[in-house]
Amino acid sequence: MISNNRDAGALRRAQAAGIPAHHFSRQTHPDPDALDAAIARGLSEQGSHVVVLAGYMRKLGPRTLRRFPGRVLNTHPALLPKFGGPGMYGMHVHRAVLASGESRTGASVHVVNEEYDAGPLVAQCEVPVAPTDTPETLAARVQERERALLVDVLSRMARGELSLPPAGDP
Repeated sequence: MISNNRDAGALRRAQAAGIPAHHFSRQTHPDPDALDAAIARGLSEQGSHVVVLAGYMRKLGPRTLRRFPGRVLNTHPALLPKFGGPGMYGMHVHRAVLASGESRTGASVHVVNEEYDAGPLVAQCEVPVAPTDTPETLAARVQERERALLVDVLSRMARGELSLPPAGDP
């Protein structure tokens, strides 16, 4: 388990469960290439097969993407391709959804590639937008569904019911 947030609760939970856990960030590796190399090496040394970005708000480096082609998953709090791309994360997404007048939004799990939120879709789920929604209320509902969607995707993969799209597919 690798986190770019040294105070992440997930680091403490992983360590308590005996799972190797590391903090790699711009604080530990100021050079972006060195950070990318550390992440790729750390994941490879543990025999990782699939990488899940959960709350990782940075663009993943090219070394890591090359080391795990088509095997890096990310969640996004909208129905991609809508409301994706550079600058579209967290509350920015929910504000944009509400400003657009959409009646539905949702969550997506997609394969990470070199472009923000542009990799092949693995799964999506819908969340209705209520007329009384604020960015915060909408975010809470989307995050709940986003977590469940990710667990479902990983469970289906573990059971052999779901395969990742081939690397390079749109």
